[in-house]
Amino acid sequence: MLHTEILKENRDFRRMYRQGKSAVAPLVVVYAKRNRLGINRIGITSSKKIGNAVKRNRARRVLRAAYRELEPQVPTGWDFVFVARTRTTLCRSTELAVALKKCLETLVKTK
Repeated sequence: MLHTEILKENRDFRRMYRQGKSAVAPLVVVYAKRNRLGINRIGITSSKKIGNAVKRNRARRVLRAAYRELEPQVPTGWDFVFVARTRTTLCRSTELAVALKKCLETLVKTK
């Protein structure tokens, strides 16, 4: 059974932006950094540029669903921050999962 925790602390997000590697797609920006915990931790952000609260919440919900789809394929021991972009609100989680998978593959080189 896979277990993913949620990043909530501002310092964790700042550390990811500063030290993590990033990959950019039209639908999402992904930051990744190794952790020593043996579990994955994710954080999702959506700024006011995306739109009103309804659109921001939809963007976060779609990102969570896309990650849940890919979770079994993602190696453990990583922290991820997903930053929603304007086009994230217009897509489905299956479309986003494809973009997310591409970003994760570039960041997390599976051996």
